[in-house]
Amino acid sequence: MRRLSLCLAFALLLIAPPRAALAQEAEIQNTIRSQIDAFLADDFATAFTYASPNIRAVFGNPENFARMVTQGYPMVHRPKEVTMGEMHDEGGVLWQRVEVTDAQGKPHVLDYQMVNTPEGWKINAVDVLRAEGLGV
Repeated sequence: MRRLSLCLAFALLLIAPPRAALAQEAEIQNTIRSQIDAFLADDFATAFTYASPNIRAVFGNPENFARMVTQGYPMVHRPKEVTMGEMHDEGGVLWQRVEVTDAQGKPHVLDYQMVNTPEGWKINAVDVLRAEGLGV
């Protein structure tokens, strides 16, 4: 019986994600949700703080960043619904999948590239994906 218990405990350790990974995923998802909340409030100065140093350098200020978001990512600026998908690692780079339903009810799938900075997790890129069956 003890041997069975040890085997089950070991098996759970192998299949259960480590707590650190779960905490990291929660921090990443919180960063994305917080930026989207700022977009919904038209608080682009706060939304800009969730962008990586590289993104901030490219756009220079919240006003330029706001133009890029409203023109290039309207589904993120005014989402009706946001659902976090799986996080995945591509060559040491973390990507968080996010499913967004825009204000017109159209679904979109995006991948957020995340970077860890001294100030916490920041958004370094957003790729709009084509998802089968979603018509995006």
